[in-house]
Amino acid sequence: MTGFSILSRFQAFSRQIWANFNLGNPIKSDLHSTWLHPEQLPKYAAETPVVQRMLDLLGPLDWADFPERNLQRHWCQPAVSYAAFAGAMLLKLNEGLDSMGDLRLYLVEHPGLIPLFGFHVTHSGKHSCGFDPEASLPTQRHMTRMLREMPNTSLQFLLTDSARLICQELHRFQVEAGDCISLDTKHILAWVKENNPKAYIDGKRYDKTQQPKGDSDCKLGCKRKHNQRTTSKDQSSPTTPNTNPISAEMIQVGEYYWGYGSGVVVVKVPDFGEFILAEMTQTFDHPDVSYFFPLMTKTEQVLGFKPRFGTFDAAFDAWYVYDYFHRDDDPDAFAAVPFSEKGGYKAKGRQFSPEGLPVCAAGLAMPLLFSFTDRTTCLVEHERGKYGCPLRYPHPTDKPCPINHKNSAKKGCTAMMPTSPGARLRYTLDRDGEAYKDTYRQRTAVERINSQAKALNIERPHIRNGQAIANQNTLIYVLINLRLLQRIRNHKTETGQC
Repeated sequence: MTGFSILSRFQAFSRQIWANFNLGNPIKSDLHSTWLHPEQLPKYAAETPVVQRMLDLLGPLDWADFPERNLQRHWCQPAVSYAAFAGAMLLKLNEGLDSMGDLRLYLVEHPGLIPLFGFHVTHSGKHSCGFDPEASLPTQRHMTRMLREMPNTSLQFLLTDSARLICQELHRFQVEAGDCISLDTKHILAWVKENNPKAYIDGKRYDKTQQPKGDSDCKLGCKRKHNQRTTSKDQSSPTTPNTNPISAEMIQVGEYYWGYGSGVVVVKVPDFGEFILAEMTQTFDHPDVSYFFPLMTKTEQVLGFKPRFGTFDAAFDAWYVYDYFHRDDDPDAFAAVPFSEKGGYKAKGRQFSPEGLPVCAAGLAMPLLFSFTDRTTCLVEHERGKYGCPLRYPHPTDKPCPINHKNSAKKGCTAMMPTSPGARLRYTLDRDGEAYKDTYRQRTAVERINSQAKALNIERPHIRNGQAIANQNTLIYVLINLRLLQRIRNHKTETGQC
């Protein structure tokens, strides 16, 4: 018998086994079609309240266009679809189930959810639903592996689609969202003993070179820094005396954790709440400003336009944040960011001439000496300029300094700063004006989103893998958006605006 005939017989045998097990071509789950046509649900599922509740919550999403993986990779059995697993994870978060074992048990006890999500059912006449729930579900270990290996882009599709649905519903109320956005980050503690102050650590607890064994992906980062004395025998002394210094153990200089960070862009909707436009998860060693450009790029893709206003905390006090919202055709647009005196340089009151040149302490416009491309001192490559004393440059003069500045005897005062308009806006922004205060109040929207995410256990997940944490974070924000969508739809029903 030739090799070709053996291969043909094997292929025919494989097709026969496939037909005998009634596997066929796995049908991709489409919750949206079931949501539009609930009469297609079997009777046992239609009479289950949790099935109706999950269908109402998850059905509006565009599951038909969900970026699915190849479901025919194995000839002996179909692969578990990402869509089915994503739906099951949203159920887990919504119902407050602690583990994958609890999720699997919940699905077994509510078998109507299994075909609804798109899990391939194993037919059995021993069960009233017509299939075996235990055999139709992947194992607990396999579900954990799927959360760890599932690409985050598939879940980002659900988040983008949930934001799109909310914008569509708001448009029917003649409410336009996205003119003002809020961006903030949320710290996530890794599930390692280094974050437990009661656990014994062999070595330094917060040494970035000593990677925790419990999570090989997490990184060490600082939540906040300060230098305040927490306890002291002499409370009347405002500073540490030179003759009787206070022990370093009594000084709190910062809060350090091993973990991750989650950044979100949020939009406030009056009378309804707030929702997420974009999110991303990184290790905790990344600064807050590193989230800005990736999240704003996603925000523009979701909204289809560039927001006019943005609210941030002092961690985002960078020239390129102001420059992003600056528009020559819209002078009212700006970024509301508190001023932070970085590097010990107190220049909040720096003034500029009408030509955009910095003004020295004597009130004279400082000319530009030279400019260069800076690739090291900032996350963004930019043009930076050095400005000098007008009494010395471009030509020396015999005029004395009007205020007899201490630098006048040398080469005069100099200033180094980016030449971008955002660098000037950082100093000249009127932070005491009503426009700034009204815009900055919108930042409470992102704080409320962080509170909702914390209630869904985003801060202390019992997961030890970076990809799994990123996937769960995205699903948490999808669920928050879907809950807002439900409130908007219920409001329409109550007011008769269907």
